[in-house]
Amino acid sequence: MIDKLKGNRIILREMEEKDWIDIHTYASQPIVCQYQPWGPNSEKESQDFVKQVILDTTKNPRSRFVFSIIEKEMLIGAGEINIRDFTNREGELSYIVNPEYWGMGYATEASKLLIGFGFETLNLHRIFATCDPRNV
Repeated sequence: MIDKLKGNRIILREMEEKDWIDIHTYASQPIVCQYQPWGPNSEKESQDFVKQVILDTTKNPRSRFVFSIIEKEMLIGAGEINIRDFTNREGELSYIVNPEYWGMGYATEASKLLIGFGFETLNLHRIFATCDPRNV
């Protein structure tokens, strides 16, 4: 279990099984996943996502680190780092936020915490992210 990552307004913590409910709140919305290769999610898909995330914590070596983004005890999104290349120590960053919290800097704050975790805790050399160019 990884310690919580604490920012000024948010905490990143590892996912818990009950998180699927709050995740489903945004993952079921077409606007949230319009640039994603998944969704909108059914309840089962949101539950399966969280189950897979929890299962991934047991893999050795662990390559996937997914965190719930918590603001004032409310789950508002998720952020993750995936180790894509252990030899060259490369990771990929991604995040998603409930649209009720868009434009408030939460993704930026979560990204900074994830980047710090990637470089300091995971000892990565390079962290990258991709974006659909239509997602302005």
